[in-house]
Amino acid sequence: MAQQLSVKEPTSEQIAEQKLYKQMGVTDDEYAKICGFLGRKPNYVEIGVFSVMWSEHCSYKNSKPVLRRFPTTGPRVLMGPGEGAGIVDIGDNQAVVFKIESHNHPSAIEPYQGAATGVGGIIRDIFSMGARPVALLNSLRFGKLTNDRVKYLFEHVVSGIAGYGNCIGIPTVGGEVMFDESYEGNPLVNAMCVGLIDHDKIQKGVARGVGNPVFYVGPATGRDGIHGATFASEELTAESEAKRPAVQVGDPFMEKLVLEACLELIDSGIVIGIQDMGAAGLTCSSAEMASKAGNGMELNLDAVPQREDGMTAYEMMLSESQERMLFVVLPEHEAQAKAIFDRWGLICAKVGKVTDDGRLKLIHHGEVVGDMPVTALVDECPVYNKPSSVPAYYTAGASVDTTRYAEVSDLTDALKRVLGSPTVASKEWVYNQYDYMVRTSTAVLPGSDAAVVLVPGTRKALAMTTDCNGRFVYLDPEVGGAIALAEAARNVVCSGAEPLAVTDNLNFGSPEKPEIFWQLEKAVDGMAEACRQLNTPVIGGNVSLYNENAKGAIYPTPVVGMVGLVHDVDHITTQGFKHEGDVIVLLGDTKAELGGSEFQYVLHGVTEGRPPALDLAVEKRLQGAVLAAIQGGLVASAHDLSEGGLAAALAESCISGRKGAAVDFKTDLRADHALFSESQSRILLSVRPEQAAALQRLMQEQGVPCRTIGTVQGNELMIRINGQPAIQSAVEPLEKDWKDAIPCLMNA
Repeated sequence: MAQQLSVKEPTSEQIAEQKLYKQMGVTDDEYAKICGFLGRKPNYVEIGVFSVMWSEHCSYKNSKPVLRRFPTTGPRVLMGPGEGAGIVDIGDNQAVVFKIESHNHPSAIEPYQGAATGVGGIIRDIFSMGARPVALLNSLRFGKLTNDRVKYLFEHVVSGIAGYGNCIGIPTVGGEVMFDESYEGNPLVNAMCVGLIDHDKIQKGVARGVGNPVFYVGPATGRDGIHGATFASEELTAESEAKRPAVQVGDPFMEKLVLEACLELIDSGIVIGIQDMGAAGLTCSSAEMASKAGNGMELNLDAVPQREDGMTAYEMMLSESQERMLFVVLPEHEAQAKAIFDRWGLICAKVGKVTDDGRLKLIHHGEVVGDMPVTALVDECPVYNKPSSVPAYYTAGASVDTTRYAEVSDLTDALKRVLGSPTVASKEWVYNQYDYMVRTSTAVLPGSDAAVVLVPGTRKALAMTTDCNGRFVYLDPEVGGAIALAEAARNVVCSGAEPLAVTDNLNFGSPEKPEIFWQLEKAVDGMAEACRQLNTPVIGGNVSLYNENAKGAIYPTPVVGMVGLVHDVDHITTQGFKHEGDVIVLLGDTKAELGGSEFQYVLHGVTEGRPPALDLAVEKRLQGAVLAAIQGGLVASAHDLSEGGLAAALAESCISGRKGAAVDFKTDLRADHALFSESQSRILLSVRPEQAAALQRLMQEQGVPCRTIGTVQGNELMIRINGQPAIQSAVEPLEKDWKDAIPCLMNA
């Protein structure tokens, strides 16, 4: 249980004289601004409220200027950034709601609850919009699995995700996991949720209507998670373990009740505004709801349900106890709202009212203990344009020749080593702990390019994925950021879907360091341009900075969560080879591009040079042509080429389809370069022999390089390069290397 904070709080004078505000992450300049807004020195409650609202986690004060570079509108976008989640039209008065968020710092010190409450929080973002959550995904990063602490974090993070998602009855259908030393001590735990909604049920977090009552719903408030938002806005240090009280505790069974009750409340049509109490708890939800309506709010903290004795106003306002919501209705609908929550056995307490004075006023024990302008808390947070400088490593990387390594002669062994790398290896150890079939709408299970979930009552489906290669982004943030976006779209297209929009999770080191801020700027530039070229606007997301440990910053990891629309379930496509005798076709050009590749990391032990080049015009043509081919019934299987290149993609298609393949790849490249290069804008297809000519014609018309490289046959993967044997192995031992890698490391 979280430790009880001292009831004897420092005075305004003590806060100023001893600069106690610095312990909350408030600078001298920010403290002066707060005094200016208030016309006096803040008391302990007020400085606490300002500190969380002005933290990077809540205000984006360091990243807001960069985030403005993203395109956020489009013909399908119904709701962009600014609400709990973004919303995109999918036709027939239906829409998809989705968002991704991080819980990195909590997961580093309390991995089970850190991951579990990350899942719970993102689910609330979805149903607070009025949508029913239908799928969960995640994007995870850890250090090397040879480290015992990393194994502990990995095991308990996965267990926390499973424990929450499985209990609440939402399928966890997809995601990604990468392992690299850069994430040691600072894992990344990004959770994404996808929901469905009818247009007329869309809600906003607004406190409209002066005099309207404000209700609190969910379990009682405790002392867990106090200053969680501030904790997430600073670097992890040796002292971070002492901040374990800043990690919230989740209860998925309670969240299930809150979810169903809130959706029933929304269906009743009486809700004026609703928002979850996420980061900064009651503080953030009340201030933001008032701000969005241009109103104020008065809260009676004596009415806030409390699970611990003697809670102070400071503790109640900053607690991040989970599964709590705030909503506003008309006075005449109070009884109806309470009756709904009574049926679900939930606390529903009137804790305040909407006011017209533009202030957040807090009353405790009959006294005003906080009185702050809402605009100062939400709209007038300081915004910083941080200095930016090019890192020395980036400049040096331009001269690195990534083709200089000695040629690898045993390419079968090289393939086995790449397949056995935890980043490429099967993630069954992870997703077998998840319930990915609950609600029986999962059409494509974890393990293919993207997960696919059916839209009930229609012939439509949603394809969804999370993607990012942090090594690419580290070596060239602008190109790597664009690749993350392009690969996500490619995965969605390979599943038979039209890419719709993006939610992103920007995981970076400290913005106080100019080299790190440069990484953030350039990565966003690359992502934004890819969004524009591929018509996939950013509809929301999350920024997680200060991801550092004793060895320095993590690799810059701007995770892309993307959702696409499968217009007809007949178009759903997977990566596994389907039929004996099918023709194997490679789309796109292969170049000697090993910078940041899995082959470079596993075989040569380095990450250096420049990542593969990306031509977004080429990428757009490729994706459009492949989607047209799939919708035209020409494609049996489709698989994006990413980690491990052509060799890994062929092996994965063989393993998934339980079929062999005979391939002869004609190329001017060295054999190891041809097989393991991670050149972009490449997709592996298999087609029925009678469809091969039509596919070739379509690709030629669309200007997409297309070559037949082999056939699906037997139970062996046999690859020749220019007629010369390169790789030969039965599929079964390749599958064993691929499937056993993570379990063996976890048990070592």
